[in-house]
Amino acid sequence: MPVQPRPSAAVMLLRDTQSGLEVFMVRRSAKSAFMPDVYVFPGGVVMEEDRAIEAAARLCVPAQTTVADPEGRTKLGHGLRVAALRELFEEANVLLAYTAEQRMLAIDEKSLPRFMDYRRLFHQQQGSMEAMLSSERLLLASDQLHYFSHWITPEASPRRYDTHFFLAQAPGEQEAMYDRIETSDGIWIGPGEALARYEAGTFDLAFPTIYQLRELAVFPTVGVALAGSDQQYVRTQRPVMIEKDGQTQILLPEEPA
Repeated sequence: MPVQPRPSAAVMLLRDTQSGLEVFMVRRSAKSAFMPDVYVFPGGVVMEEDRAIEAAARLCVPAQTTVADPEGRTKLGHGLRVAALRELFEEANVLLAYTAEQRMLAIDEKSLPRFMDYRRLFHQQQGSMEAMLSSERLLLASDQLHYFSHWITPEASPRRYDTHFFLAQAPGEQEAMYDRIETSDGIWIGPGEALARYEAGTFDLAFPTIYQLRELAVFPTVGVALAGSDQQYVRTQRPVMIEKDGQTQILLPEEPA
C-alpha cells in the first residue's frame, strides 16, 4: 500500500535585479533523509500549530480567491499558508508579516538579534509562531502568497509529500540567508541560470523543481510573475516512477517513457 503523502508547502521567494528575475533557493544538507544535497525552495510539512494559527483570524490575513485556486485548496484552515511562511522564516530568514502600523515587517540591526533568537528556538523545536506574533504584534502576510503549483510525490516513493508551492516577493528590508542546519547553502539565482547549471551537472535539482523553474523562467519581473500566477489554474501534478534499462525514472503520466 502506498505511503500517505504528508501535506506540505514551499515558497519561491522572488526579487527583481538588473539582469532579471531571481529566486532564492537553499541546498538541502548532504545528511538529509529526503533529497540530500539538492537545491530546493524553502518549505516543509504542515504542523498542527499552522492550522491553529490559520483558524485564529487575528493572526493572518485571508487571501482572495483567484483563478489559480477556485476550489480553495489553499484557503486558511488547511495550514498550508502558515506552514509556507513559517518554513520561509526558519530556512531563509524571511518573515512575511505586517506590523501594527499595517506595514511590511522590516528587520534592522537592532531587531535582528531578537528575530534570530526566535529562529533559533524554532530550530530547537521550542517556542511557537503564535507566541512570536503576539509578542511582536505582527499579522502574517498570508495574502502575499500567490499559488503557483501543486505536486504529489510518486506512489512508489517511501517518503511522500502533497506539496503546494507559492510565489512571494522578497521584502526590501530583510535579508534572505540559509539556516546552516537543514540546509548547507543559499543562493539568489535566475531560473534560466539554475537550469543551465543543472544541465551542466553543477546544480542538483529535484524533478518538480526543474518544471517549476521552466515555468518561472518565462516571467521577466516579479510583478508579472505574481499576476500571471493568479490568472493560471494550478493543476495537480502526479509524477510516476518507472524502471527502464535497469534505472528508475520519474515522469509525468503524459510524458513518453
